[in-house]
Order: sequence, then C-alpha cells, then structure tokens
Amino acid sequence: MSSNRAPVTEFTKDTVIVVFGASGDLAKKKTFPALFGLFTEDLLPSNTSIIGYARSPIELEDFRKRISSYFKTPTPELEQKAKDFVALCTYVSGNYDKDESFLNLLSHVESIEEKHETKNRLFYLAVPPSVFLPVATQLKKHLHPGDSGVARVIVEKPFGHDLASSEELQKGLAPLWTEEEIFRIDHYLGKEMVKNILPFRFSNQFINAAWNKDNIANIQISFKEPFGTEGRGGYFNDIGIIRDVMQNHLLQVLCLIGMERPVSTNAEDIRDEKVKLLRAVQPLSMDDVILGQYGASEDGTKPAYVDDETVPKDSRAVTFAALHMQIHNERWEGVPFILRAGKALDQAKVEVRIQYKDAAKGMFNSLPRNELVIRIQPSESIYAKMNSKLPGYSTKNIVTDLDLTYHDRYEGIRIPEAYESLILDCIKGVHSNFVRDDELKVSWKIFTPLLHEIENNKDIVPEIYPYGSRAPESLPKFLSERNYRRGDTELYSWPVTKGQL
Repeated sequence: MSSNRAPVTEFTKDTVIVVFGASGDLAKKKTFPALFGLFTEDLLPSNTSIIGYARSPIELEDFRKRISSYFKTPTPELEQKAKDFVALCTYVSGNYDKDESFLNLLSHVESIEEKHETKNRLFYLAVPPSVFLPVATQLKKHLHPGDSGVARVIVEKPFGHDLASSEELQKGLAPLWTEEEIFRIDHYLGKEMVKNILPFRFSNQFINAAWNKDNIANIQISFKEPFGTEGRGGYFNDIGIIRDVMQNHLLQVLCLIGMERPVSTNAEDIRDEKVKLLRAVQPLSMDDVILGQYGASEDGTKPAYVDDETVPKDSRAVTFAALHMQIHNERWEGVPFILRAGKALDQAKVEVRIQYKDAAKGMFNSLPRNELVIRIQPSESIYAKMNSKLPGYSTKNIVTDLDLTYHDRYEGIRIPEAYESLILDCIKGVHSNFVRDDELKVSWKIFTPLLHEIENNKDIVPEIYPYGSRAPESLPKFLSERNYRRGDTELYSWPVTKGQL
C-alpha cells in the first residue's frame, strides 16, 4: 500500500476550511475549539478562512457566539484572539444532498478565493455517518478544485458498524476521493501520550530490548469513565462500548504498542507496520471476553443503564467489556493483550499497563512484578514500578517508581488537544496519525464475528455491575487466568508514597 504515493503538499497559505455539521455538538465542542487553538499558536496557514455549513438557518452573529462558547480565554490577550478568530468564520446553510445547496457554497468559497493565489480546500465532515456519502459526492461534484488546487476530506468515526458496512462506505468513497485526500480521524491518535509511544519505544534501547514475549507477562490497555450514558442511552444502545472505544481508540493504541519498528517515520511505513500487526491478531470469540452492563449504584443514588427512559428495559447493551487479544507473531506469541473499557466505573482513566515476568527466585521470594505504565489521561505520565530496598537499616524490599509526570517535568509547556494535533497534521498533509483503508478493513475483520455473535445470540446477557464499582466481579479471575498478577503493594501509591514505611 505504500508504493506510488503522491508527495506531501502542506497548506501554507490561502486555505479555505469548511466544517460540515457546524451547528452540532462535535463541531462546537471539538472542531472549532481546535481550530481556535491552532490560531492562537499561529499554526493555521496564512490567509485562512473558515466556513461553517449545516442545515439549520443561523444568523452569523449567533453562529459566532455558538462556536466560541467552548473557547478557553483566561487572559485579555486570548479574549482578543477569540474575536479575531471568529471574524474569520462565516456560515452557510443548506442541505447535504442538493446540488443547489452546494452550488451556493461554491459561490461563497470562490468569493473568498478571489484574492488567493492557490486553491487549498479542507473539508471537515462532523456529520452523522448517514450523510457521509451524500456530502462526499456533492463535494467532489461541485467543490473539488481539480488540477487547479488541492482538496482534503476529514471523516469522523464511526467508519461503519461492521465489516460489511465499512466496506460499503469505502466502496462509495473510493471512486470519489483518493486515499491521499481522505483523512479518517481517530482522535486518540492525536493525544500526546499516544503520539509518544513510538518515540518512547524505538529511541530508548533499554526499553526496546525487553519489549517482547521473553520479558513481558501481559499488557492491559484500559479505558474507564466514572459516568454512565447520561441521557444518551438510546444512541449507545445501538453502539455499545466495543464499537464506541475498543474497535477504534484502544485498538489503535494496541497497534502502536505491538507493531514492529517502521523503516522510517514516513506515514505509509508506519501504517504498513500497523496493518502487519493487525493481520497477526486472532479474530475474537466469546471465549475471549467478559461483557457487563452497569446497574444502580450500591447506595441507590445512581441509576442503572436500563433506567434511562430511552433504553429498552430488556436491553442487552454492553457498557463494559474485557477482551483478550492474541497476536500470533514472533515477538508476541503467548502474551495476552487485554483491552478493557467501561462506563459508570470508579474513576476516569486511560492507560497502558505492561506487566513484566517474575524475577528469578532464590535471592528474593515473592517479589511484585515490575510494571511500566503509560498514563494517557488524565495526568499524562510514564512511570515504571520497580523494587528497591527500604531506606534505613531494613533489608526489606518495597515497590517504588521511576516517574515522568508531564505537568511536573514540563512545567509551563502547553499540551495541545488531540483535535488540534490532527487538524494540523491534515493541513501539513501528514497521514501518520490517520486510519488507512486496509487498516480499517482488517480491524473490522477482528471484531465483526464477535459483535454479530453478541447481537444475534439472545442467550448472551451482560453481567450486571454496580454503578461506581471497579468492574464486574468476574474480572479478577479473567485477568488471573491470563497471567496478570496483582502484587502485594500496600506500601506503594502513585504518584507519591508517604507515611510510615
């Protein structure tokens, strides 16, 4: 897939960005704040104009107030920046499938481009999947600049709901837009700690040398949210936690943790290695999973998932899942990769936890295993749990850590939001942190059999767990059977250990 790729063209000036679905929550909460963040850092191309497009008729001033409602402006300087930014933004209303609507949009774009030397057009589709193809078709028909410029399309997930629907979507997009023009966005690939995984692995020999089945006992990639569906139960009922975060976000993290060293930092070399890894992953079955659904909290203050009025009382929707992924290659054969994700749990956390094998017995007995933890959010950090002598006269070993916590080490350095990083990558024409067509296909091949089995077999009922708990009760046994050992670390607390040791 990496051969005969067109050279990368960076948008450096004269750029028109059109955000479709501009009246929706995604655009208001993520897309426009990300564009504003780039604007404040002077990272947008010079002479950039931004157009919001949606079906709703909205007055320009109301639109500007709406998109700026989530801007962070703690200083007078940033307040002025916000005013300058919204002055770049205009709004056009129209349908998503009508020629006349897109001809009207074209007229607006061309009026902006009258003073431009080049035609650089970036289309951001913050719209439901049902209108991806109509919008993409109309854009190609009416707004693609052809040989006189460059156009790019950012497409938001979900990219289908199973293998067949994903292939159908791709079949519709492929004749219209080349793979070089399509940027499938998975915002986890824009998170700072996720972007650091490859440099951390491959630029540190002492890390890379032990990154294999000979040293690692198991790897967990965990996603925890402390809240439920909060009125979105009807939507979530058709999606479930596996489609929502595991087939995409957590699988992308797994790729970066497990892939081989690419031959270069070129986007296609990186994505080639991700595809190779995914092809080595065994398709999932019910033998590899735990499924859960949150019930009411033990104190009765938080509702069960099925208490949501938009959810059927007999819903089998999955709000928690643990999946055992098996990778059949030379590096990882026999090492359990466990993906865990759940709503209404005890805390908010996304992390990678790599547990190493036991140290040799004899000199020491029952030492806790070493662990390397990459905390993606919150409190971005990398820390290694290690054994060390207790300070003082004692010869006892205790667990401590080597700790790189970002807000301590890099004080005052602004970490950009994920969407900022990814939109900037698209402006630069860099595909490294976007999902390629063949990558998407093989990822759905892994998950589709399991998803269909869950949906079609009415005997599969998720385990109920209390709102606010750590996880379903069956999880510890599931992890233990997959070589995870929870050590005796009562004296250890990250990030600081204090008190009587």
